[in-house]
Amino acid sequence: MAPPSSRRSGHSRRAQYGQFTGYVLASIGALVGALLLGISLFSPRAFSGLRSTATETVMPVGQGAAVVRSEGRSWIESVAGYLRAGSQNDALKKEVELARIRLAEAEALKQENARLKSLLQIDDSDMEPVVVSRVVGSTATSARRFAYLGVGSRHGVRPGMPVRSPRGFIGRILEVSPNTARVLLFTDTESVVPVRRVKDDVVAFAEGRGDGMISVRLINLGINPLKVGDIFVTSGAGGFFRPGVAVAIATELTDDGAVARIISDPAATDFVSVEPIFQPSTVKAARVPPDVPLGESTVIE
Repeated sequence: MAPPSSRRSGHSRRAQYGQFTGYVLASIGALVGALLLGISLFSPRAFSGLRSTATETVMPVGQGAAVVRSEGRSWIESVAGYLRAGSQNDALKKEVELARIRLAEAEALKQENARLKSLLQIDDSDMEPVVVSRVVGSTATSARRFAYLGVGSRHGVRPGMPVRSPRGFIGRILEVSPNTARVLLFTDTESVVPVRRVKDDVVAFAEGRGDGMISVRLINLGINPLKVGDIFVTSGAGGFFRPGVAVAIATELTDDGAVARIISDPAATDFVSVEPIFQPSTVKAARVPPDVPLGESTVIE
């Protein structure tokens, strides 16, 4: 019969000695632990020296571990801060861009208010504006030169009334409807305005050229007395425009007058005031045929 593959520990003397030694050491450890526990309970300061020595021994290791933890936490926080900084920079860029837009809008409103104030503070006690309106459109690219206002007959606007910007007259009302008006600008080819030179009252007619400029044609022909830089103002003849308002500056001399640049550029005008006709008695009022439906334009003939 073959011997068994494994033997019990009791059959080996070496195994028995090893097991016995383990029991003895465990008993001794338990007794030592109980003794140390009793000493620590009855005299807590007895092992203070040992604790201090152990603390001093493990202190470098603890400091190293603390440094590693701190550096690791700092690195993680740095990475997280960098990631947050990217999103914060994007948000700040958007806020700065929005602030610039708001600043530009505020500056535009400031300039618009300044233009309105200058327009409303025109010192003329005998000629108060009928209404102030925004220029809602124009025909700058057309052969004709018209502007369109957002006011009409319901606001007291009538055909023939002068239209003025803060720098001077730009034209007169040609047609009106209840809520809109069309302005014949000085630069239109059908516009003729009596003017005079400021310094010596040389009279002339300012005629539109259709290209943004004005032709100043002298009434008394002969030697041309005009010079480049001469300023022309309304003369008051015809009854539409009151006298003394600047119209144009001569830029080029011709045989019978000069080519002039209009002082109040309609293309750069946002708000205008509509003024009463200077001398209504001298202007023949337009008659509206009875069959014209309400809301259709009335036209100065």
